[in-house]
Amino acid sequence: MGNSVSQPLDRRAVLRGALAGGAALALGGAAGGCATHQDAKRIATDNRWRQFAGTTLNFVSESTAPTAAIADNLDPFVELTGIRVNIVTLELSAMTQKVALDLAGGQSQYQLIYADPYNVLAPYSKGLVDLRELAEDPSLPSMEGGFDDFIDTQFDAAGKFGDGDEVFAIPYDCPTIIWQYRADLFEKYHDRMAADLGFDPTPGLERTWEQYFKIANWFTRNADEVPYGTGHQAKQHGSLMCDFSNVLWAFGGDYFADGERVGRFGVRDPGPCQLASDEAIAAAEFYHRLLSIADPSSISWDWNGLSPAFRAGRFAMCPDWHENAAGNEEAFPGKMGYAPLPKGPARSANHYGGTGISISANTLPNERKAAWLFVVWSTSVRTQLDGLKSEVGGGTPTRESVYGLPEVKAAERRPSKMPNILTAPTMRQAWAPENIGLRPKIPMWNECETTIYTQLSRMLAGELSPADAMREAATRIDRITERGWVS
Repeated sequence: MGNSVSQPLDRRAVLRGALAGGAALALGGAAGGCATHQDAKRIATDNRWRQFAGTTLNFVSESTAPTAAIADNLDPFVELTGIRVNIVTLELSAMTQKVALDLAGGQSQYQLIYADPYNVLAPYSKGLVDLRELAEDPSLPSMEGGFDDFIDTQFDAAGKFGDGDEVFAIPYDCPTIIWQYRADLFEKYHDRMAADLGFDPTPGLERTWEQYFKIANWFTRNADEVPYGTGHQAKQHGSLMCDFSNVLWAFGGDYFADGERVGRFGVRDPGPCQLASDEAIAAAEFYHRLLSIADPSSISWDWNGLSPAFRAGRFAMCPDWHENAAGNEEAFPGKMGYAPLPKGPARSANHYGGTGISISANTLPNERKAAWLFVVWSTSVRTQLDGLKSEVGGGTPTRESVYGLPEVKAAERRPSKMPNILTAPTMRQAWAPENIGLRPKIPMWNECETTIYTQLSRMLAGELSPADAMREAATRIDRITERGWVS
């Protein structure tokens, strides 16, 4: 495989991808420009961690809890390697645009990339290093546990693209939407709800989405502690696509045929869109009905708005990203509960939104190796454990071995010094192959996603019926995918 420097991606194709979401870019902002790119210097040393001491790397990431924890705890990496890392955090669309321009420029202002599988990995995999070449390099530190220590589905979804064996990213975070609820309120009203509704309301895989609807409606009408039963991230934004997808998959619908393969490994041509199917329309009809009884402010919340509203006591439960558990535990100490999302006619589906860390293929040989040291360190057992303990952020582990550590297993029970790990029993169920929800990993997903949440927003605003929203989305997505992708 070697350490040859890849040719930059076709600039027009990359800019088309970066602009797909409708944001304008100034060409003068292309990273790297025409400046001479200097490789990192290698020091003659037997210490494989110190051979690139004095190097400075740049890491561009979405603004996430795991990256916040790593940024707050970089000293151990600097002490280990002598390498300094500048971390730039941005909103996802802005980050995607920076990455696209950097890859097109042929330089590597950002050697390290937070490679969202859908916005970065799928369209720009040709601009990323196949990390097997570094993992197999005997001059570099090995990755403890190797690739096999990462959760299988996440390793494929976050790190691979297409039918090949290439590994373009290492699983870095794993946010997944689960059922989060006020356990204190469910306990207080359990018997009354069960008597009124005719079923056990305790959240879990046994519950259905129809029962979720009835529970939400019951809380709205009967509980004094919260004004509404449920809230959702239903703003005209990618969060709306995420929220709806849980219902779509649960009802047996999908965006494309063979959705498991398209979501797990990715394809360049996914075939016709499936949103006009009976299952997808039934999912849209239920989602429309569910949002009609949810907190009305749901249509103004993305993933940054839903959690604060829940912590403010606006509703009793919601589908939310599991890595928000730490904040919820702080707001309601000892009063939170977690479960997989309800099932529909087909299954329970819990939307996985994890991402990997990649290295730009524009990096030069030594610079690439220096970047690998950060990839190994940032996804190590020690760093993931530190992230769990971090007071400024931190995610949940992507490594199987971290969940097996005695102190981590003990922290699954309250009182816990690692509040996010309280979700671990739920996540074991949510990440099971039959329960995980994987959106399509295709190069043109950014445009498709915009179409989906635009038509869903029109549905929620009363401009389109659920059936018309699905059919319109399918028609528009077919036009997008028929154009194909050139990179």
